[in-house]
Amino acid sequence: MSVAFVKEPNEDQVEVLPDRELGSDPNLVTTRGLKLIDTEIAALEKQLDEARAAGDKLAMATINRDLRYWQARHATAEIVVPPASVATVHFGSRVAIERDDGRRQLFQIVGIDEADPAEGLLSYISPLAKSLMGKELGDVVKAGASDAEIVEIMAD
Repeated sequence: MSVAFVKEPNEDQVEVLPDRELGSDPNLVTTRGLKLIDTEIAALEKQLDEARAAGDKLAMATINRDLRYWQARHATAEIVVPPASVATVHFGSRVAIERDDGRRQLFQIVGIDEADPAEGLLSYISPLAKSLMGKELGDVVKAGASDAEIVEIMAD
């Protein structure tokens, strides 16, 4: 068999990693969300410098991919300044709901990258956030398998 077309492994060669998916939804962010993106970019730039100094090509490829993602997220970020009114739920609102079983939960509606449901930060594209948007105090929304009443709306 001819070896003319066999690719010899090269320890200096690193496969190009595919870019992370950016999604097609608008990149709405709070002021806090934009700061988090900036912090992530700064941390990745530091990690990239360290990987370069160590000659770690795989780490460099991974960090470069993540850096491209966060730079793209920064470039497409649309800061949404929430209105001062708390008459209805909107992007940036903090909302307290009371579930059928009496549990009270507090959520803030935020951008995709800053969402952390365990911390009460809901992405504006999440089902619960979508059901809350535009609603008023006392309205009942679908929250998972049950219903919940909006008991408080606060500005950020």
